[in-house]
Amino acid sequence: MPWGINRRRVVTINDGKPGERSVTMACMHCTDAPCAAVCPVNCFYTTADAVVLHSKDLCIGCGYCFYACPFGAPQYPKVGNFGSRGKMDKCTYCSGGPEPDGSLAEFEKYGTNRLAEGKLPLCAEMCSTKSLLAGDGEIIAQIYKERVVKRGYGSGAWGWKTAYRETIAS
Repeated sequence: MPWGINRRRVVTINDGKPGERSVTMACMHCTDAPCAAVCPVNCFYTTADAVVLHSKDLCIGCGYCFYACPFGAPQYPKVGNFGSRGKMDKCTYCSGGPEPDGSLAEFEKYGTNRLAEGKLPLCAEMCSTKSLLAGDGEIIAQIYKERVVKRGYGSGAWGWKTAYRETIAS
């Protein structure tokens, strides 16, 4: 991964004020990804595991995906004038790219393909608070639901009620 690229970053809301919150942001691998919809060369594709990836060989670095993504996931690898910033880079959910799994070309362009190795994405594996989980969506939803039911809504943390303005039936 190029130096300076942060495929996951922390955004602080109300910095230094009461109610300050820090939220981790990365590609959400959208079902109907806006980055893919605006790409003029169709370099974005969705894998069988529902991971939104892009081909750096097809990318022309126009930046349309950067502006279309509500999470700011696609990034330029370099700072500079338009045309000198390179091709876009984004979170791959540690699942590589279109090259063959485990190949040197895949590693050089996209990093280690942890999913092909049977591992979790690095962000989920290294998350010290286990706030980031990866795996089957139904199992993860159940884990989050159990956490909210156990901890309640009064902890001051972002929770189901804060995010969705509704309660959960236990």
